[in-house]
Amino acid sequence: MSARVAVRVPAKVNVQLAVGAARPDGFHDLANVFLAVGLYDEVTVTPSPDGLRVTCDGPDADQVPLDRTNLAARAAEALAARYGLTPDVHLHIAKDIPVAGGMAGGSADGAGALLACDALWGTGASPAELLGICAELGSDVPFSLVGGAALGTGRGEQLRTLDVGGTFHWVFAMAERGLSTPAVFREFDRLGEGTDIPEPVASRPLLDALAKGDPDALAAAVSNDLQPAALSLFPELADTLAAGRAAGALAALVSGSGPTTAFLARDPESAEKVAETLRSSGTCRAVRTASGPVPGATVLPA
Repeated sequence: MSARVAVRVPAKVNVQLAVGAARPDGFHDLANVFLAVGLYDEVTVTPSPDGLRVTCDGPDADQVPLDRTNLAARAAEALAARYGLTPDVHLHIAKDIPVAGGMAGGSADGAGALLACDALWGTGASPAELLGICAELGSDVPFSLVGGAALGTGRGEQLRTLDVGGTFHWVFAMAERGLSTPAVFREFDRLGEGTDIPEPVASRPLLDALAKGDPDALAAAVSNDLQPAALSLFPELADTLAAGRAAGALAALVSGSGPTTAFLARDPESAEKVAETLRSSGTCRAVRTASGPVPGATVLPA
């Protein structure tokens, strides 16, 4: 049993987010095509004589809850309860995924903490057990564990891994403020009131574009049913999307529930050009480039 385990876990972008009508339990059925991209949080777990505690540093770390509402803390508690252990650990999150940005940063921390605690305690939990705990923690947490590319159905937690035939290059623009995911779903429901919302299904052209590694075909197929709701709550995002398109992005969309905006570029050079234009556009707070797919949560060498 190690005295310290560190896990690196990636952000995600939704290249398709098809959303069904609200279910009786308040969730929505989804067809959610995830792509893991190379922006990472790192979760380090060490034994703690003072019981469970969470610390965090990095960009916007002051916005990360350090109590037991944090998904990393909830993951440690869930695994400990499963194996009759006491979650006496210090969880330190080194943040680099945007906070409240629609890129699953909190979910990534949950998956990272789960894998790290599993290694620290030597529980021997199977991949299926870990995925089951992830699904209990939140809809995006299973994908953070798995990474790569996957289609998420149900509320996003039922995963089918997808083949990807190449690397896709992205630019991400961070907004001046956050957006609440529940608020965006509520606005989606409000905007769709009285209309017939179709069952969400994965786009065949989009899956084919991923399999071929074809950025032009992917650009023609990306979609996000939550984008109108995000723009309704945060209209300024339209200026960021327009700036990225004008800079030559092949596609521009809100990432997940937002407010981070994502821009698909043809190659690394194009991505840098789009990024430079966005940085000087005055429409966003910060800009990052990343490519994907990348692996999910990974234990780092000691």
